[in-house]
Amino acid sequence: MSRIHEALKKAEQERAATQGGGALPGFASAPVAEHPLADHAPFGSSAAVTAPPLSSPGMPVFASPFSLDALLAGSAQSEWTPDPATMLFLNGDESARGAEEFRTLRSRLYHARERMTLKKVLVTSALPKEGKSFTAANLAQVLVRQHGRRVLLVDADLRGPRLHMMLGTTSSPGLSEYLQGENDEFSIMQRGPFENLFFIPSGREIGNAAELVGNGRLKALLQRVEPLFDWIIIDSPPVIPVSDSSVLAKACDGVVMVVRSNSTPFDMARKARQEFPAEALVGVVLNGTREEAMPYSHYYYAPYEKKGTTL
Repeated sequence: MSRIHEALKKAEQERAATQGGGALPGFASAPVAEHPLADHAPFGSSAAVTAPPLSSPGMPVFASPFSLDALLAGSAQSEWTPDPATMLFLNGDESARGAEEFRTLRSRLYHARERMTLKKVLVTSALPKEGKSFTAANLAQVLVRQHGRRVLLVDADLRGPRLHMMLGTTSSPGLSEYLQGENDEFSIMQRGPFENLFFIPSGREIGNAAELVGNGRLKALLQRVEPLFDWIIIDSPPVIPVSDSSVLAKACDGVVMVVRSNSTPFDMARKARQEFPAEALVGVVLNGTREEAMPYSHYYYAPYEKKGTTL
C-alpha cells in the first residue's frame, strides 16, 4: 500500500509541475488562499495571494505586511514622560481619582460591543476644553490593562493636538505625514511603557486639515491596521468649530461624546449630537461633575437612547 501511495504522490507532483503549479527551486509549493487582509491590499494588487510556504531549514520566512511581527518591527519604541496630573494609568497609582470611572466606562463599552460592531471609537466634544483628549488617552490606557488586549490610540485632531503632550512624547512623524503620503502605517506608530499600547501622534502642523482628513487615506489606514488591534481609540477635533469629526465618524464604528458639566451650553451639545446618526452615538461622558478644579473629578457614561434623550 505504501508503494501505491508514493506512486500516486509522485504522479500528482509531476502533474502539478507540467501545469505550471510546481514550486520554484528552493521554495515549497502552497495552495492559493484568500488573504485575511485582501480587502485592504494596496491598490492594484490581487485579492488572492499565495500563502507563505511552510518554513524549513535554509528557507526564508515571509511575514504579512500587516502582521504583528511587522507592527513590532516597524513601530518605534519611545521614551514617554507622561503628565502625572492627567494620565491616570501611567503613574503607577491604581487608586488615582477618576480611575474607577474609566474602568466603568470600559465595562459599558464592552456591553455595547455585545449589541453592535464596536472596535474603532471616535472621542469628541461639542467645543474645545471639555476633556475629549483626556478621555481618549485614559480610555486607551484602561483598555490595554486587560490581559492580552492591544490598543491603538490615534490623535486625529490635526488643528489642536494635545495627546503627545499628555503622553510626553514627540508629535512627528505622525498622522499628517501619513495622510500626505510621506510615511507608511508603522513608521508613524510609537510604543510606550505599556507593552500593547500603540500611539499615532498628529504629525507636523498643516494648513489643510479638512482636506487631508477627507482624502480617504485615514479610512484606509484604519482598515489596514484594524486586524492587529482589539480597540482603536481616536481623538478628534471638537464638532461645532470644524467639520472634521463628522468625516472621521464615517470611518469609525461608534462615537463617544464628552460634555463638561456646568460648562457646555445645552444648545451646543444638542447641535453636536445631531452631527452624527443616532446609531453612531454610543454614549456620553459627563465630565467635571465634582471638584470642578480637577479635570478628572468624575465621569458618567450614559448609553444613548433614542427615546427620552435630552440631547
